Amino acid sequence: MTSAPDQASLSTLSVGTAGPRIAFLHGLFGQGRNWNQIAKAVSGPDGTDARCLLVDLPDHGRSPWSQTFSLDAYADAVAATLRTAGDGERWAVVGHSLGGKVAMVLALRHPELVGRLVVVDIAPKGYGSLERFEGYIREMQGLPLGELTSRGDAEARFAEPDPGVKAFLLQNLRRDGQGWRWQVNLDLVARDAALGVDSHIADWPDAVDELPPYEGPVLWIAGGDSRYVQREDGDRMRRHFPRTRLFTIKGAGHWVHTDAPEIIVTALRRFVADPA
Repeated sequence: MTSAPDQASLSTLSVGTAGPRIAFLHGLFGQGRNWNQIAKAVSGPDGTDARCLLVDLPDHGRSPWSQTFSLDAYADAVAATLRTAGDGERWAVVGHSLGGKVAMVLALRHPELVGRLVVVDIAPKGYGSLERFEGYIREMQGLPLGELTSRGDAEARFAEPDPGVKAFLLQNLRRDGQGWRWQVNLDLVARDAALGVDSHIADWPDAVDELPPYEGPVLWIAGGDSRYVQREDGDRMRRHFPRTRLFTIKGAGHWVHTDAPEIIVTALRRFVADPA
C-alpha cells in the first residue's frame, strides 16, 4: 500500500495573469521554479499570454513528503492541485523526466483535466534503476549538514565536478534555524534507489497500461544527445497517446529546457496556440 501525499497542498508558483493555463512539472531532485524562466517567456512581457503554474511535486520543493513512492499518487496529487487552481478549466501540462511520467499518468487517469500534453525527454516505460543518480545520492547523503557554516561551505565540500549539476542538486539545501536540511525527501529517493532494478521511481506502473488512451494532442520533445527516448519507444508512446508528435532538438541533452530554452519557448507557444 502506498501513502499518498496531502493532495490539496502541493506548493505552486504562479506566473502570468491571463491566457491559457499551463502547468509545469519538474524532474527528480528538481522543483517548480526550475521552469521559471520558460514560464515567464511563455506568459509574455506583460503576463497576459498564458497563466503558468509551476508545481513542486510531492517529496520535492516545498510540497509535503510521502512515506513511499507512487506515480499514481503523484499524478492524483497534481490533479487535485490543478482542480483547485483551475476553476474547472483544462490545462496544458508540461512535464520533464520524472515530471513527464507524472504528466502522462495524469493525462491517462484524469483526461478531463488535460487539454494537451507536452512530454520532455522521457517515455512511458521502465528505465530499470536509478543507477545514474546513485552517485548524486551518495554525495548528498555524505554532506555533513551539522558542520556546515554557510552555503559557500556546502558548495566547497560538495564534490560534484559539473558546476551545473552541483547547483541543481544544492538548490535542495535549505537553512533550518541555525542548521541545514535537505528540502527533497532524500531518504525516500535513497531507499528507492537501493531497490536496484525494482526501483519504483524508474519504473512505469503496469496498471496504467489498462487505461484508455489519452486522445488529446501530445508534443513529445526529445534531446538529440540524450538516450532517454529511443526509436523503439514510439510504438508504446502512440499506443497511450495516439495524437503524439515527436520533436527532437539537436545538440540538447536530457535537460532540454536548460540546453535549448529559446526553442522550447517557441515550441510551447506554438503548441498551446494550435487549435488542433
